[in-house]
Amino acid sequence: MASLSSSGEIPNSVASIFETMSYGPAPEADNVVKAWLDSHDRNFGHFIDGKWVKPEGRKTYQSKSPATGQVLATTTQGNDEDVDLAVKAARKAFESWSKTPPHVRARHLYSIARHLQKHQRLISVLEAMDNGKAIRETRDADIPIVIRHFYHHAGWAQLMDTEMRGWKPVGVIGAIVPWNFPLMLLTWKICPALAMGNTVVLKPATFTRMSALLLAEICAEAGLPPGVFNIVTGGGQMGSVLAAHPDVDKVGFTGSTEIGQLLRRLIAGSGKKLSLELGGKSPVVVYDSADLDSVVEGLVDAIWFNQGQVCSAGSKLLVQETVHDKLVAKLKERLTHFRLGDSLDKCIDMGAIVDESQRKTVEEFVEHAKSEGANVYQAFSCIPSKGCYYPPTIITNVQTVSRVVTEEIFGPVLVVLPFRTAKESISLANNTIYGLGSSVWTENVSLALEAAISIKAGSVWVNSHNLFDAASGFGGYRQSGYGRDGGREGLFEYVKPAWEARHRPSVEDFDCKKFGSTLPGIPRIDQLQKNSISQNGHTVPGIDRTYKMYYGGAQKRPDAQYARPVIGADGTVIGHVGEGNRKDVRNAVEAAHSAAPGWGKRAAHNRAQIVYYMAENLEIRREEVASRICLMTGQSIEEGRQEVDMSINRLFHWGAYCDKYGGTVQETTLYGATIKIHEPVGVIGIACPNEFPLLGFISLFAPAVIRGNSVVIIPSEKAPLSALDLYQIFDTSDLPGGVVNILTGDRDHITKYLTEHQDVQSMWYFGTAEGSKFVEYTSAENVKRTWVNYGHQRDWTDSEQGHGEEFLYHSVQCKNIWIPMGHIFAN
Repeated sequence: MASLSSSGEIPNSVASIFETMSYGPAPEADNVVKAWLDSHDRNFGHFIDGKWVKPEGRKTYQSKSPATGQVLATTTQGNDEDVDLAVKAARKAFESWSKTPPHVRARHLYSIARHLQKHQRLISVLEAMDNGKAIRETRDADIPIVIRHFYHHAGWAQLMDTEMRGWKPVGVIGAIVPWNFPLMLLTWKICPALAMGNTVVLKPATFTRMSALLLAEICAEAGLPPGVFNIVTGGGQMGSVLAAHPDVDKVGFTGSTEIGQLLRRLIAGSGKKLSLELGGKSPVVVYDSADLDSVVEGLVDAIWFNQGQVCSAGSKLLVQETVHDKLVAKLKERLTHFRLGDSLDKCIDMGAIVDESQRKTVEEFVEHAKSEGANVYQAFSCIPSKGCYYPPTIITNVQTVSRVVTEEIFGPVLVVLPFRTAKESISLANNTIYGLGSSVWTENVSLALEAAISIKAGSVWVNSHNLFDAASGFGGYRQSGYGRDGGREGLFEYVKPAWEARHRPSVEDFDCKKFGSTLPGIPRIDQLQKNSISQNGHTVPGIDRTYKMYYGGAQKRPDAQYARPVIGADGTVIGHVGEGNRKDVRNAVEAAHSAAPGWGKRAAHNRAQIVYYMAENLEIRREEVASRICLMTGQSIEEGRQEVDMSINRLFHWGAYCDKYGGTVQETTLYGATIKIHEPVGVIGIACPNEFPLLGFISLFAPAVIRGNSVVIIPSEKAPLSALDLYQIFDTSDLPGGVVNILTGDRDHITKYLTEHQDVQSMWYFGTAEGSKFVEYTSAENVKRTWVNYGHQRDWTDSEQGHGEEFLYHSVQCKNIWIPMGHIFAN
């Protein structure tokens, strides 16, 4: 019988526990994990070509549990030879796997999903031990999402021939993933890759390798053919070795923005595809119409989920002034009941930071905020005496330019700022270089949707945060990267047009610093003007025709006041165009940015009418424009008419897509609606090819503007006059000024300044292999999207090459808005 305390109550009785609300530890058993580790003698090599590989003479790394410091296993630190071995195995396997019927690939992915379910508890416990996160997170969130991705992409594999008709696998994928969601994030890479017929070499994070190695063994158990999925372990530099390997066709990376920029520069100009899911500083916007108690619990999931080590963590709380103090007080009260502890304790709220180096980084951010005068609240009372822990933290009294407000901390730290009006909240939410996630909290549905659409982020959750599903693509805007993981939009990262070969330009020795240098023209006696006329028996010079720039809806003289001759097919000068420079680029980009918001918000039907009107006005001038094409290119008049006719056809094609590519309802597991919206990318710079001066020009600007973008476009350098003939067509077709801006001159010189411009969101370049490398290399500065041709011409008259779905893909960015339900029925 239990003895009584001095107060007469039984210690730890149900009544006393009810009063104190204290929880005892509820540890998850780790015996199965230990048995699996012991079956490998706690010593792991790489997994290559369906078997374990332990090369001799390699350094090793000890994988430890952040919560306890316990050594889990010794793993291999690979080198270049190991990467080469894995890539060769993947290349060999690709030859057969890419030709495997879709149903067979679907069966393989389905089999892996079933085997993962059979080992679900083992994986959950191992992930918690290796990463330090709570077992309830790995058990209830991470691993179910992993399994869901395999099932979902088994379906995409089955449907590839119909739903992805016209696309083919890329080849060997180099996947590089971070330590915060070790298994889940690698699944986001390998599932679509395998479904589309690619093979994979994975480099897991240094700190967290164990679940990836377990997955490799499960895939082999499920019957996945050797070489289809390979793993090499090593330090951070090994990721660069994998990315740079000449036989890797695409790199899929999740990690910091800085490393993403490094990888972009590393493989620039190589012909490899690249998708980047990078950092974030995701705002949580709380209006005074929100249910504050729900907000508090939502914020627990937004910022303290996985110790705040989440790229989409809701680390920046924006609260309407009228409820600011009340919400902060509720949050502080909530943290007095917070529990930190061993990752295998099912009763904890938060686990350990992954490594001491990361804990020190978080601490440095907080100390810097204190030095700037910020108010810091920390729940120290819940910190265990041992382990790599950091207290949940709330920072108030900060400025919009404070370091903790602008930079990603990647830890359990929430910064709070007030706002007055809804319009101000949107300005604060978008005042960032990132754009990965955001959440909006209000009971006013119209306010929620308008705010969700106005915030520039890849995922926006309404009255919730950090919801993920295989059917909904996840990825960012701006310096949060490009590309998506999940959904049909995620499949595009692992396919290329069926007609396109892998380009392998030889531009390793090209110095990007020398790109784009130019010298304005000087008088030349051999450049005769072809506009002389006979008048009263005398040959006299015709009136000179110099075309101006076109931006902001008006013709503008070039800043440098230089002109360049346009040489006709017969070698004579048929006109002059302005020589564009950096200031012209600046002016045109400003005009494009002024036009973009209004153009993007126009009804799609209205945009379609304007594009159809362009086609109508172009047809009226068919003979004139065709003659100009012939004069510049030497084609016959019939060939010139054909190019005009194809251009009109193409305007009709893109006009038809104005209101037919807006997005879909994603069929996620959410009880509610997940809506994918295809939003404009923003301001797109376009450098046109020399060939097909009219058709190439229209084929590039039209898909961009019909999806709500504004463009700064460089027409054919050798034959620009056909594009300049469109000035009057734009003016008479009700196209708002600034939507299409045309700069003439040296294509590469203007491309240089467009690519370097921080306010250009994407750059399309159809020129040389060297220019393609420059665009990709330089784009890393602000992580702008790129689309380049690596010096290879395409047939603009061909329907697939001239107006395929890839044009739409490059013209939009996907936003997914998650809208939960539950007022009438609970899920």
